Amino acid sequence: MELPVNTFKRALAQGRAQIGLWSTLAAPYALEAIAGAGYDWILIDTEHSPADLENVLAQLQAAAPYPSASVVRVPWNDMVAIKRVLDVGAQSLLVPYVQTAAEASNAVAYTRYPPAGVRGVSAVTRATRFGRIPAYAKRAHEEICVLVQIETAPGLENLEAIAAVDGVDGVFIGPGDLHASLGYAGETSNPKVMPLIDDAIRRIRKAGKAPGILTGVEEHAKHWLSLGAQFVAVGTDTVILARESEKLLAKFRD
Repeated sequence: MELPVNTFKRALAQGRAQIGLWSTLAAPYALEAIAGAGYDWILIDTEHSPADLENVLAQLQAAAPYPSASVVRVPWNDMVAIKRVLDVGAQSLLVPYVQTAAEASNAVAYTRYPPAGVRGVSAVTRATRFGRIPAYAKRAHEEICVLVQIETAPGLENLEAIAAVDGVDGVFIGPGDLHASLGYAGETSNPKVMPLIDDAIRRIRKAGKAPGILTGVEEHAKHWLSLGAQFVAVGTDTVILARESEKLLAKFRD
């Protein structure tokens, strides 16, 4: 049995824009419903959702028959959390709150087996197809995509050093936390912060890595795509469910 090809990682390496959808419902049934919509990638969130590892496993299984790539945001830049998510079969990870090159290096090391990293070894996991991929331990890193999330002022300052870390495939700008870090909590499009996001996308591209971001504002998404953002999430399943259900009710309440 062959190591599964990470089409999302290949697309980023080739410079192709990937349009995604964020998923925080932590429900495999809901994940399967959106997996058939045709997005290039779907973010399975475990940082700001009630999802646990079994939820993630079930969501990966639900998404498997569909062409949309699954990306898992781990709750923290933590060796154990990353190891477990990799073992259940995730190949693309988004690591939050990376502020330094050292933290980015740690994120990469957590996805690599020794001697290149510190990932724990287990021969019979879903990632190894239960021991049916004989070269998994030697080749797993080839198809693992590491995305690091910059969402603070120090992270912005260290952007070039973070992007220069070998093994980092993309750098994601977290607009909500970045606004908060700069003194604008609760905002996502402050005119003092938006130019900094634009500049960050250009800097990431200049560093040779793929820039990414999340926004529910159509104009912002198209603007950042025009600047060279490559993996852009254009909505969230929870927001779609909440707002669209409100709109439907309003038609009858009125």
